[in-house]
Amino acid sequence: MATEEPIVAGVAGRYASALFDLAQEQKTVSEVEQDLVKFQQLYDLSPDFQRLVRSPVIAADDQARALISVLDKAGVADLTKNFALVVAGVGTLAKNFFGLVAKNRRLFAAPDMARAFLALAAKARGEVTAEVASAHPLSDAQAEALKAALRETVGKDVKLAANVDPSLIGGLIVKIGSRMVDSSLRTKLANLSLSLKGGA
Repeated sequence: MATEEPIVAGVAGRYASALFDLAQEQKTVSEVEQDLVKFQQLYDLSPDFQRLVRSPVIAADDQARALISVLDKAGVADLTKNFALVVAGVGTLAKNFFGLVAKNRRLFAAPDMARAFLALAAKARGEVTAEVASAHPLSDAQAEALKAALRETVGKDVKLAANVDPSLIGGLIVKIGSRMVDSSLRTKLANLSLSLKGGA
């Protein structure tokens, strides 16, 4: 299906696929999935962590050490931490596992890799993954209500890959495969602005 392709497309998809294969071999998909959810939450909620992940000027060794320190405090397991080293392009595992690609420092793409891994894990369970952007983190109750509504729409269990986008002001943007529902306040205000300009 064409709508499945974005899951494994590009650099992030290739890294996610490699990690997923490794996790399957070691029968640790569920544990890695939980770790990547923690990583995603840290990334979404901490501007400092975002700067660490995105910075092109921090030396790879320093970036990896800082990242591992943060993940240690978050209780992330060894396989996922080693994956972080792989992504940062340092360490023996990185050289053996990814070779030249890992040396190109792809840590900036780690959030996309995490999302792609979660999508692969969901797909393996027969779930559909919905990418959800909201102005604030969803509460457990909101996430469950959204999953229930989406399950009725698509007829399958839905796993949420949630991201925080403060620029939305309010509302949600939900994407399943190539289908997108945009109920964000930002878009509604932009549309209202356009219609007002058109009527002036």
